Amino acid sequence: MTDLPPTSDPRDAAIPPDSGDPTQEKTGTAGVPDRPDAPIGRRSFDHWFGEKDRNGFIHRSWMRAQGFSDEVFDGRPVIGICNTWSELTPCNAHLRRLADSVKRGVWQAGGFPLEFPVMSLGETMLRPTAMLFRNLLSMDVEESLRGNPIDGAILLTGCDKTTPGSIMGAASVDLPTLVVTGGPMLNGKFRGCDIGSGTAVWRFTQDRNAGRMTEADYAAAESGMSRSNGHCMTMGTASTMACMAEALGLQLTGSAAIPAVDSRRYSIAQQAGQRIVKMVEEDLKPSDILTRDAFANAVRANAAIGGSTNAVIHLLAIAGRVGVDLTLDDMDEWARGVPWLVDLQPSGKYLMEDFYYAGGLPAVMKEILPLIKADAITVTGKTMGENVANAERTDWSGQEGQPATAVIRPVGDPLGSGAGTAVLKGNLAPDGAVIKQSAASERLLQHRGKALVFSSIEEYDKAVEDPDLDVDEDTVLVLQNSGPRGYPGMPEVGNMTIPRKLAEIGVDDMVRISDARMSGTAYGTVVLHVTPEAAVGGPLALVRTGDWIELDVPARRLHLDVSDEELEKRRADWQPPTPPTDRGWARLYVDHVTQANQGCDLDFLIGRTGSAVARQSH
Repeated sequence: MTDLPPTSDPRDAAIPPDSGDPTQEKTGTAGVPDRPDAPIGRRSFDHWFGEKDRNGFIHRSWMRAQGFSDEVFDGRPVIGICNTWSELTPCNAHLRRLADSVKRGVWQAGGFPLEFPVMSLGETMLRPTAMLFRNLLSMDVEESLRGNPIDGAILLTGCDKTTPGSIMGAASVDLPTLVVTGGPMLNGKFRGCDIGSGTAVWRFTQDRNAGRMTEADYAAAESGMSRSNGHCMTMGTASTMACMAEALGLQLTGSAAIPAVDSRRYSIAQQAGQRIVKMVEEDLKPSDILTRDAFANAVRANAAIGGSTNAVIHLLAIAGRVGVDLTLDDMDEWARGVPWLVDLQPSGKYLMEDFYYAGGLPAVMKEILPLIKADAITVTGKTMGENVANAERTDWSGQEGQPATAVIRPVGDPLGSGAGTAVLKGNLAPDGAVIKQSAASERLLQHRGKALVFSSIEEYDKAVEDPDLDVDEDTVLVLQNSGPRGYPGMPEVGNMTIPRKLAEIGVDDMVRISDARMSGTAYGTVVLHVTPEAAVGGPLALVRTGDWIELDVPARRLHLDVSDEELEKRRADWQPPTPPTDRGWARLYVDHVTQANQGCDLDFLIGRTGSAVARQSH
């Protein structure tokens, strides 16, 4: 067989060999290249391209329509490039170009890359919420990988749910898998300042509502926030899940924070293409990497970076797919005492571009190395400790002559300690709720106030403009029926806008409680993921306006000051809401989705099915 030159364009492989060239490999029986050393047990060869009967004829012949030559059928690893590219998902709009870089690496390492699309979930566009479709994406990935001649997979992801959804599907199949995220966009710019995606939206909207920002400035900020390809450049859910993929060991070291338009993003994608071929040869699978230790590393990394609360739900769901016993209590325990090191919006000052220049996730992992499981294996074939051993934390300045800036703090001088996601329990959340401590107001972490209850986000959005709304800064805003079944899909509406009458007098934070989620780019003293949710009869459904609620984050307590007897009376009068739909995916989702403390997966998808090849199609 003639090897492809290392610098060749992958399209060159589509040129069929010259039949008169004696150096070209000769085709064997039924069009199968003669290769006595073809690996036994390689699913793409044994069940598709190496078959010498009618079915082999079909498989090879139709692939030849794309111009592939004989040698691609010789038993080399077939790498599926699972692409969540879509122009309706702005964060992922550049993934087609990134796929070309991956292909170069696969060809160079002697593999056969085949790109295919899967459902793309655009957080900014898709209604009612991208979270409704995360599990559908996971099914798309799972069935595409299992049903096709694929030996290993590259997951091209970026926007919030595309990373966990793709990982969930691949984990269920358990073929060698490597994640390549699309990277954050460049820092936003407005009036000479850096502004962060999402975070600036929430702040500027409150400023406009309070009369502190003009409509012209609001429009100018809109045009300056999203300056390049890539996902949110704050430590929102997309950036968090990219870091979680790296902390779990599923992504090449140092790749999570590289800006989308930096040439190094494309270079590391090419390296990923090379590495996945080796992973197939080593039979290094997600089940080897996604151990309990790997999840402990991810939870601690999330605490150190000030990551999104959404990571909790996604990590629980991924753990369920690989059979790792992971609970909210585990996550709370692992996060306690971890120093908060990364000064990024929405909790801090800086953005992902700055984080990358400062050393990225490897620098963070090295700082907290005594707290993590350093011997956890990763896609590199090395341990996490080996991967980050030479990482450097760099204080840097964006402009010459400016003092050095610590975007990543040293472990001895953290922004805080134990500021990660806290798990709350009590009679209002028997199965748990979460709060992002680093994004909350310290004065509200212990608070008692009267509830003002809304049964839907539409009801709240209408009331929030009312100048006569009976609310003050001590009020606890409560939103019901926004959980996985109630909405459906658990939207990012938990960070309810501050009522206009309070925003106008300078109130910028209040305690807010719901069974919803919030964007990882958002901030505030917001209690989320209250479980069980209101739509299934959880205690949240029984809260009434005027009830007193106690929040005590240090004690991990969320309590409704209503007697058990009164709650039982209210429960007797409670009626479940009408199901939002009686057909399609949403009906299947509502009937089978688990609660937030179990990851909001579908009950019949939990666990791993494997990569067994199904019966013939002809």
